[in-house]
Amino acid sequence: MSPVAQYAARARDWWTTARANPLFWKGGLAAIAIAALDQLTKYWIVHQVRLPEKGKIEISAIFDLTYVQNYGASFGMLSGLRWPLALLSTVIAIALLYWLGGLKRAIAATGVAFVVGGALGNLYDRLAYGYVVDFFDFSGLYFPWVFNIADASINVGIAFILLDAWLTRDKKPAG
Repeated sequence: MSPVAQYAARARDWWTTARANPLFWKGGLAAIAIAALDQLTKYWIVHQVRLPEKGKIEISAIFDLTYVQNYGASFGMLSGLRWPLALLSTVIAIALLYWLGGLKRAIAATGVAFVVGGALGNLYDRLAYGYVVDFFDFSGLYFPWVFNIADASINVGIAFILLDAWLTRDKKPAG
């Protein structure tokens, strides 16, 4: 069998498994919902609240809305690498969706959905604008980074994946 035929057979097998997996569909819908919520909040902040014009709105001693154009990855790292970061986000989202297709554990699937949704939300910004819109500012709690729903979702998703790994650490892998 040729390498192309082998790849096509593996892809068909994966799709058969993923299609029958309710966690794949729930996770995919959750990821889409998270990305949509992220984009809706960013639209609201930019076009309704008009935060770019105001720069900052003080809400309380611990929380403000602060407009930031993040040209890097998490916490502004790797600034100026728009296309490599977009490619990396795409590859990670595809790899996680592939993993989601075969997952049987709800906690892990929830984590993957959160990470994929967050990655897609920030990927849209990166491709459309060249930067990611951030606005949640908890600097009153000595948290120096400004973030958005997608960033929070990625971190919550990683926490779920780590929790799943911890809860299943003593179990034998299936198969």
